[in-house]
Formats: sequence, structure tokens, C-alpha cells
Amino acid sequence: MRFDWFLPFRRKSRHGPVRRVLRRLGPSWLASPLRRLVQTACFLGFFWLFLYVAWPYTARPAPVLHGWQPLEVDGQAGRVVLAGRETPTPSILPGEVWHVVDAGAAENVDLGEFRVVEIGDDRLELASAGTISPEKQDRMLTSFGPWSLHQRDPAAWPSHYADDLRVKEKLPAELFLALDPLVSISTAVAGRARVWSLAFAAVLLGICLLVPRGFCAYVCPLGTTVDLFDWAVGRRLPWLRVVRRGWWVHLKYVLLAAVLGAALFGVLLSGFVAAIAVLSRAAAFLITPLQTAWERGWHQVPGWDTGQTVSVVLFAVVLGLGLLGPRFWCKHVCPSGALFSIANRLRLTNRKVTPSCTDCGRCRDACPFDAVRGDFTTRGTDCTFCQECGGVCPSGAIRFVPRWQNTGSKEPGSRPSGETAPGRRRFLAASIGCVAGCVGGAVTAAAVRAGGARLDDPDAALPVRPPGSVPEPQFLRLCVRCGECFQACPNGVLQPLGLLQGYEGLWTPYVAADHAGCEPSCNRCGQVCPTGAIHALLLEEKQVARMGLAVVDRKTCLPHAGREACKLCVEECVAAGYRAIEFVRVGTHVDELGNPVEGTGFLAPVVLAEKCVGCGLCQTRCYAVNARGRRLLGESAIVVRAGRGKEDRLAQGSYLELRRAEERRRRRQQQQRLDDTGGGAYLPDFLD
Repeated sequence: MRFDWFLPFRRKSRHGPVRRVLRRLGPSWLASPLRRLVQTACFLGFFWLFLYVAWPYTARPAPVLHGWQPLEVDGQAGRVVLAGRETPTPSILPGEVWHVVDAGAAENVDLGEFRVVEIGDDRLELASAGTISPEKQDRMLTSFGPWSLHQRDPAAWPSHYADDLRVKEKLPAELFLALDPLVSISTAVAGRARVWSLAFAAVLLGICLLVPRGFCAYVCPLGTTVDLFDWAVGRRLPWLRVVRRGWWVHLKYVLLAAVLGAALFGVLLSGFVAAIAVLSRAAAFLITPLQTAWERGWHQVPGWDTGQTVSVVLFAVVLGLGLLGPRFWCKHVCPSGALFSIANRLRLTNRKVTPSCTDCGRCRDACPFDAVRGDFTTRGTDCTFCQECGGVCPSGAIRFVPRWQNTGSKEPGSRPSGETAPGRRRFLAASIGCVAGCVGGAVTAAAVRAGGARLDDPDAALPVRPPGSVPEPQFLRLCVRCGECFQACPNGVLQPLGLLQGYEGLWTPYVAADHAGCEPSCNRCGQVCPTGAIHALLLEEKQVARMGLAVVDRKTCLPHAGREACKLCVEECVAAGYRAIEFVRVGTHVDELGNPVEGTGFLAPVVLAEKCVGCGLCQTRCYAVNARGRRLLGESAIVVRAGRGKEDRLAQGSYLELRRAEERRRRRQQQQRLDDTGGGAYLPDFLD
């Protein structure tokens, strides 16, 4: 049985159109074209998922067409003829069903669903798609318009951002993060939780039994990025290269031990060094701002802070290690690769060298992972089955076969390799390195926790987290700081936290309500989270999940301070559908008899805590108009705060059930007060 898929070496390799094309692409393409094709597909697939599937601005609200005037109305037959100001838009097609709304009154009235019968140059004939009630018939006959056409129920909660992701997500946007086993294992250990992406990692590790460490050679987009850097920069500076084998060759195992050791103590370090997390966060901080500026303008790009600089520098170090040798990060530093190398011990296939080997050394020169020894046999933990060595072997001496197939294989040690067999010293050195890594991880965890979030301090500032976030201690142990939620979030509501919580909270998402508020129609952040730090909520659940509580500063709020009338926050809250802010009159003057003087005082906002979900839209509007625009305030007069009693952070369970339980409790308390005062009607102990 053979597992060869390299392109066999031919001395007359210029012959044939396929070989000529591959030769132009590069020697690795000529040696192992299948590997390069899969690698390219995965690289493009990663950025397609990140830059298109997770990108929110392909979403469009359901269209609403305004300005239609009723010309002919037959209420009993349910037929109407409308005239528009312009020729009917091409988006209206015969047979479509639209909601017709009478927009001429103080409040819009839904007249029902109507099917398009005929489209004229300036006329539109509709027929009712259902039964019209007598009240709506009367409204149709007495209305003078204008009417508007809605493609979806105008009373329904908007869902275009959620719908857009559901349509585009043929593959999970966070697929590559779910495939990185270090992300899944470390978050499961740190969070003491069952992470859903463990199943993806288990499947991949199972595949790697047949294609040992194949993730590194074929799938990992960071590895492809490193390859591109080596091709563009690293190979042009050969004087910076170091020898193949040095003290650093086992550094990846020390880092892996440190990451897992810190996870045992509840601190997640994999976000700093896991392959896919490093790349996705770099893309969020480097590419996403450019994409946003190109699509929506520079004014929509959030600000830059120290935390983002640290991430970019870390990514630059990963690439810069390529100056020391091809794929230096992947071979010697990457802890995700170390996990696959350990799994290679269980591999079912292997690279074998037959006695026909001529000791030419081409395979050793071609191997990007330094998996070929000096005697041209295989370092089993380092081989990634890229098969470039087989493609450059002129004697056809390299085969990829089941591990137990030894017939005709070249024996290790048949040629001096300059390497000693594993002995007690090397075993002792490896053991010391792993122990040092674990101890280093534990010390790092202690240092991070000491200068971290200070969750036991009641005065510590708490960031407002995305809707559906698990409780803060568990959130910090589960969030891998990958940046997927930043990319998926419309308007830049979620931004990376700086050093407010020390390195424990670095790069974790928080709601930057001064920049933007959370869209009511969006639940994307939880859908793309690879570790469950943010639950994947249905839109109905997200709409009642409290991120925080809006708090009005009565000293600076313009109406409360008696400076001028302002209703920005109330308008924004009503438009969002929450209606969690209402008016009270303040500063009213009274005459000599104690009667209020007409026209004095202001209507000032008051937040209804039981309705507010902390979306931040009110804060965004106040800051944009009164603070940044008119410069009447130094900061928004209404600010969303997090903390005990202000937010819902469920590890499991339903936010809808939580709201219903709270409503039942309020009704019982209200009923008890009525009973205590001896009056009032009975309030039922249930929700309609």
C-alpha cells in the first residue's frame, strides 16, 4: 500500500505543459503540487471565511418603499391601485407579497399583506393575500396616504445581520480556529468546560494519524503566511540564517508545556501563541481596518491602542523568525505544531527510504520542516507528509507507506548522520525542559492573575461584554482573543480591551458604546466564537440578554441639569425597539399658589432597569451629538455600566426564561403591595 501523491522526479522535467507551469511556480510546486494546491485552497478559504463570511456589511435591511398614494380602493374585494412619485422600482416583481402600511397617521398602521398583480409605468395594482378585517377596510377607505410598502412584517424585530450570516455561513466562519487543537484543549482545561470545538480538533487529530502533522503542511494558513514571507524576504537575507539544529529545536515543547501548565491554573495563554489565533487576530487588527476604510470610510475605523500594537509586534516576531531559517516558527516554536508532533507518535503511516537511495541530499535540502536526518531517514515527530522530498528524489527511493511496512527500507544508521540516538541525557534534558515549561506556565499564570482583572475588588472597573457572554471569571478563561467577534460585529461595537484588566483581559472583546451601539438585529459575535466564551444565541434570546445598564448622569444630562431640552437617548431607544427610557418632568417652576407654571422645566430621561439591555445606542447618540459634535459635554451623559445587578452572565440557561421569572417576581411583589394596602385588582402571576 502506498500513500504517494508527489510528482515523481524526471530529468527532462521541462517537458509537458503541466510541468512547465509548475516549474514556473517554484520547485516545491513541481515536487508536491497536491500539497501546494491544498495549502493554497486552505489559505484562501481562511481569508474567505474571515473577510467575507464574517464581514457584516453584506447585510441589507428588508427594503421599504415610501411615498405611495392610494388611487383606487376596493375594501371588500381587497384590491388597491397605488401611484408612486417615480416609476416603480425594479425590485417589485409580479406575484411578490408586500406589507402595506398607512404612514399618513401619527402611528403607522399595517393594512395587511398584498400580492403584486400588475405593474404599470406609474401605477401599482395589489390584491389582498388574506382576509381584511372591517377596521382595516374602513382605514383603507378613509386614508389619504401616503402608504409604504414593506418586504417583511413592519412589526417584526429586524434580523438582517443575523439572517445574512446564516445565509453565508456554508462553513463555520471560525472553522480554522475550531481545527486548531491547542485552542480547544487549552480553553477546555482553563475553563473546566466542555468546549464544542473539541470535536473538530479530535477529527483533525484522527486524520493526522494517516497524514502525520498534515495540519502544518496542508491546512494551517499561518504556515502559508510564513512560507510567503520566507519567499518574499527570508530567502533574500541568507546571512541571517542559523544552523539547522540547535538548542531551539525543542522550544515548541517547552511553550506547549507552559500553555497547558498555565491553563491548569485557570489562565489562558494559547491566544498569545496558538497558530490560528495569532493569524486571525493579526488580520482583525491589520486587514479589517483597511477593509472598513475601503468599504465605509476612515471615520468608521475604531481607534488604535497599546494592546493592538502588542499583537502586531507579536505577529511581526512570528514572521521575523523566518529570517533565521525557512519555517523557523513552525519547526521550532509553534506550540500547536508541538501538539501535532506528539500525536505523530501514534501515526499509522511513515516516510520510508529504500536502499536505492544515492545519498544525494536533495531530500534534506528540500524538506521545509527539517524532518530528514543526515542519513536521510525520517524524524517521525517532525515529518508533515508534505512529500516534497519524494518529488525531488532522482532515484525514486522515497515512499510513503503504512508504518508497519518495512520491506526494502533503508535502516537508520546506514550512513553517519552526526546525531546520537536518544539516550538518558537527552531524555533527562527533555524532561527538564517540559518541567521548566510547566513551572514557567504556572509562574506566568500567577503573575497574570496578580496584576489581572481584580474580580474580587468591588471598586474595580468592569468592561461591558458582548451579549451572551459567560460570567467574567469563566469568560477570561475561555476567550482565546482570536478577533473573530471583532470582524463579525457591525459598526465596530466590539473592540479589543487594552490593559484595563492587565494581561488577563488583553485583547478580549468589550462594548465600546462611545463608538457604536449593539445592533438589535445582530447575534453574530456568539455565532463565530470558537470556544463558547460568548454563547451562540438565537436572536430572540439576544434581544433580552442584558449586557449592562444605562445610567444617566443627572449632573451633566442637559435636561436634568436645566440647560436645554434633549431627547436623543429616548428617540434612539424607541427606534431600537427596547423603549427602556421614558421622560419625567424636572425643573418645573411654581407660582405663588404652588401651581406649576406652564412652559417651565424640561422632560428628562429616566432608564427603566427592567427593560434596558445595555445595548449602548443611547450612549452612542449622546456622545456623537452632545459631546463630539456640539461639544456641550466632555463625555456622554448616559453611559452603560456593567457589574452586579446590571448584567446577565449565564453559564447556561435561557435569557427568555430569566426575563419571564423576573416579570413573575415583579407581579407578585406588586400584588403583595396591593394586598398590604387593602385595594387594587388582582394581577395574574404569569406572562401572556
